[in-house]
Amino acid sequence: MATNSLQSLNYRHRTPPLGRRQSLDSPPATLAINPKSPNYNQTIISISTAVKALSTSSTASAQSTSFDHLSRLLSANDFREADNETRRLLIALAGEAAQKRGYVFFSEVQFISESDLKYIDQLWMNHSNNRFGYSVQKRIWEKSEKDFTRFFIKVGWMKKLDTEILQYNYRAFPDEFMWELNEETPEGHLPLTNALRGTQLLNCILTHPAFADEQETAIDEEEDEQEQKQKQEETKSKLPFGFKTNYSF
Repeated sequence: MATNSLQSLNYRHRTPPLGRRQSLDSPPATLAINPKSPNYNQTIISISTAVKALSTSSTASAQSTSFDHLSRLLSANDFREADNETRRLLIALAGEAAQKRGYVFFSEVQFISESDLKYIDQLWMNHSNNRFGYSVQKRIWEKSEKDFTRFFIKVGWMKKLDTEILQYNYRAFPDEFMWELNEETPEGHLPLTNALRGTQLLNCILTHPAFADEQETAIDEEEDEQEQKQKQEETKSKLPFGFKTNYSF
């Protein structure tokens, strides 16, 4: 026990009384450890080991949450590995329990800082011409009236089945997803978030405070669209009956 170890040390606590010539600014009493004590070397080793362990833990934590590897993968357009690295980063940032488990619970998303989640999102946007990223997905989700089925179809996470009745099903991971950025890749297709166990995790990511500004932007865009439609309706109502616009040149 640490208490027993400390008690075995030979302390010499010197607290001389204040004399007439001794001021209150005098150096405080010192706490000395006797080098001749049999537990002296063991204590020094224990302290040294603890310091090294703390240093190693801090270094490992810093390495596990470094965004350099994600940046390199995205720069190389290796979107499949970048998606895996993003998933690993979320686990590392969500806390020790998520790291031991190997995946993130929806209740742990709150532990991811705004700055970290924003930085991950910004990396995806910067290397995809603003076509990939969580903020892009949130905008599409908002336009889908927060209906996840409609959202999954728009971002291409569900595919249309070859049946007489219009039906959709989830794409099979990883082969049926699109790992290249081209005209056929739906906007917001990456990064992926597993929704087979439910949509709570994705919901917590998209509603994270890091993307609060995106909601305001979506509202402004919706208001602009409504205003534009209203102006078009007013313009039509002012046209003479039977008048047809001529767009020929």
